[in-house]
Amino acid sequence: MADHYEVLGVPRDASQDDIKKAYRRLARELHPDVNPSEEAVERFKLVTHAYDVLSDPEQRRRYDIGGDSSPFGGAGGAAGFGGFDDIFQSFFGNGGARAARPRSRRERGQDALVRVTLDLGDVVFGVHRDIEVDTAVLCETCQGSCCQPGTAPVTCDICQGSGHVQRTVRSLLGNVVTTQPCATCQGYGTTIPYPCATCQGQGRVRSRRTVSVDIPGGVETGLRLQLPGSGEVGPAGGPHGDLYLEVTVAHHDAFSRDGDDLLATLEVSMPDAILGAKTTIQSLDGPVDLEVRPGVQAGDVLTIKGRGITPLRGNQRGDLRVGVHVVTPTRLDAKERALIEEFAKKTKAPAPRLAEFQQGLFARLRDRFRNG
Repeated sequence: MADHYEVLGVPRDASQDDIKKAYRRLARELHPDVNPSEEAVERFKLVTHAYDVLSDPEQRRRYDIGGDSSPFGGAGGAAGFGGFDDIFQSFFGNGGARAARPRSRRERGQDALVRVTLDLGDVVFGVHRDIEVDTAVLCETCQGSCCQPGTAPVTCDICQGSGHVQRTVRSLLGNVVTTQPCATCQGYGTTIPYPCATCQGQGRVRSRRTVSVDIPGGVETGLRLQLPGSGEVGPAGGPHGDLYLEVTVAHHDAFSRDGDDLLATLEVSMPDAILGAKTTIQSLDGPVDLEVRPGVQAGDVLTIKGRGITPLRGNQRGDLRVGVHVVTPTRLDAKERALIEEFAKKTKAPAPRLAEFQQGLFARLRDRFRNG
């Protein structure tokens, strides 16, 4: 029995690349379509079998250990039993094993992840975005066939379209039939003699495309939105994977978020805090009239219903809560100081003193501002 290394013309320490190159060179020379002589056909069978064994690391290891003299090696030192299916085949024929099927060139594409940054105003109502995605798309030249226009895949003449080849080897149990992926067609059952020049026979190319998406209100930083079927197209025009959008909400100078509520700070002068005032503030969806009641205290919270964030699941908007910050003047002229002193005498305000410590709502809001 000829040595597999001698059949391929490579040394025993040859690399996998050297073995593959030797097989391709001999296959081009001995293939029945090129050289139909009986001698070439027999040599081609030996070359193909030698490549099947030496291209598989496990079979090669067992061949190197036992060679043709191994009690479990058959013709050319192929792998031993090959599993229960092969043993059933040896006793009961092909009916005892599952029929081998060729691989499909069409596979599902990979998922894609894109990060998108939103303004806080986008989170209030939701927003429509056109997002640029650099991904794999269907090849327009071959439309996923992987072949040059006007050509098509051809049935592999080695495996006759099954994608697998069977080898009969001798063992202690008699003849054992092993089934392996066809090395010529890589298990597809067909070969592509004229691959598409645009996609190099892949059926897809890299390209930038635009994906339109409606991002709902109420999203927050770290949330991932799944867009089924918007990811990469698979090899040979296979089904698309999914596209995931990872959301980041940008910092806003005036507003902070607390669940579905918005938080803000309103600076009020000391006279307005005493006498009360009416003002208009700019919320994220337009101007809002706000009334500051007389005698408002620092840390009081004014609530504006329904001016917060639309929740991710639901339509009842949160509130806008405005914490009052009373601004005490630091620079007074003589006349202003005299008026304040006169006011203090008339009101007979008590001297500064310690009061019971309270963690008021405004302080909690301030802490959220710092952390948010």
